[in-house]
Amino acid sequence: MGRRLVPLTLDNLSDLPKRCRGCVFWELDPVSGEAAVRADTAALEKEAWISAVLLDWGSCGRVVYVDEVPVGFVLYAPPAYVPRSSAFPTSPVSPDAVQLITAFIMPGYQGQGLGRVMVQTVAKDLLRRGFKAIEAFGDARWKEPACLLPAEHLLAVGFKTVRPHPTYPRLRLELRSTLSWKEDVELALDRLLGAVQKEPALRPL
Repeated sequence: MGRRLVPLTLDNLSDLPKRCRGCVFWELDPVSGEAAVRADTAALEKEAWISAVLLDWGSCGRVVYVDEVPVGFVLYAPPAYVPRSSAFPTSPVSPDAVQLITAFIMPGYQGQGLGRVMVQTVAKDLLRRGFKAIEAFGDARWKEPACLLPAEHLLAVGFKTVRPHPTYPRLRLELRSTLSWKEDVELALDRLLGAVQKEPALRPL
């Protein structure tokens, strides 16, 4: 099985699941995001956001390919580039951390170590750039695939709660710890990423 992890760019943005390419939940503030959806410009706004982050900050994601088939991705950026993060009651993200925005592994490719490889790649990238941690807003009442990662799965893979909340706790993972996870945690990470989006509509067309 040949696997590649490639930085997300405008050239391979089309390899993300269709629904994710047109989702601007994190990339715009709530009011602007709703306006973009109503105007059917969300996909253009997503492309503009990725372009701006690439120019200003650099790589903000990874796309995973298995035998040249796109099977997953992870998106991350400093919270200054993620307007929606300020709308959460447990914000702000710590100044030494990058926000894990969202992640996804297609059903059928989970449990193969792809989640571990993907997050370790992100960790190495961010360590080289001087960051110490990844933080994420979890959903403590997660019931179905959505833009937020389920809090219980974040906790299961090593994240620690830094600001509790009954619905949207903020969690943190020290980057260096991702480079020495044990196998059971690596498998739990695959479960985390596999739980993010499972709907058939999210499969790449």
